[in-house]
Amino acid sequence: MPVAKRVTREILRSLNTAFKTIFNGVFTAADPMWSKIAEKVDSTTSIETYTWLGQIPGMKEWIDERRVKRLELEAYTLKNRKFEDTIALGREAVEDDQVGNFKIAVRGLASAAAEHPDELVFEALRRGHELPCYDGQNFFDTDHPVMVGDVEVSVSNIQAGAGEPWYLLCTVKSLKPLVYQDRVSAELVVHDDPDSSDRVFMKDEFLYGTRSRGAAGYTYWQMAFRSTAELTPANFQAARQAMASLKGDAGRPLNIVPNLLVVPPTLETAADEIVNVQRTVGGKDNPNYKKAEVLMTPWLAA
Repeated sequence: MPVAKRVTREILRSLNTAFKTIFNGVFTAADPMWSKIAEKVDSTTSIETYTWLGQIPGMKEWIDERRVKRLELEAYTLKNRKFEDTIALGREAVEDDQVGNFKIAVRGLASAAAEHPDELVFEALRRGHELPCYDGQNFFDTDHPVMVGDVEVSVSNIQAGAGEPWYLLCTVKSLKPLVYQDRVSAELVVHDDPDSSDRVFMKDEFLYGTRSRGAAGYTYWQMAFRSTAELTPANFQAARQAMASLKGDAGRPLNIVPNLLVVPPTLETAADEIVNVQRTVGGKDNPNYKKAEVLMTPWLAA
């Protein structure tokens, strides 16, 4: 009978080097979608405070003195969350040189870790109608307070309806409408000491996992619009016009031109017909042609 190979530290070190090479290769080669709609912020603490969100920058004529925008002390805060993913490799698989399938599992671990910021950012977009932004209102809301002269009025970035949500975003300004807060990027963590690990002693298996810390949230609600109305040319035009007509507290146009139509899989065809077809069914020029890029993401699937 074949004699089982003894699992030594040298063998484990060699395996770990191979696993980390696989993990890093898959992780760095990933092409995430979140960066299309969110800014990356390198976080340095458990909670980040965004004091500057209370005022949208804008040049004004300098007549006598500068008009100073005072940043709010009670500003938008975003708390980092902690995440993990763990898989186990049985000792027998190492003893019997049967670790080939586990390399596939490591690739899956890396892929999931690379996609996780996508999941967080698009979750924030999907839940924007129930989570607050810098002005205390939900990111998508009918009652965002805006000063017109000395009067506060309510401004909406929502189009009501009974359909599946779709979103119109402006992502070409100096700041994107969402933020991905990166505190600790995912990496492969190994728990495999054959002599001192309780897990190895009790379960006869080695653990490989990832750990990360981060969060996703919001910047300016003015650069995003949510609709649950049917995705039609007329509703697209109405949403686009609403965003382009937005003004700041002093009545100054914000110059927001939406460029990205974000949809779930079920609305991709409708989105393409609105902005990617040059001629309508009747042969007329499509006035919405190339007015936005379509971003379909499974992370918004109902």
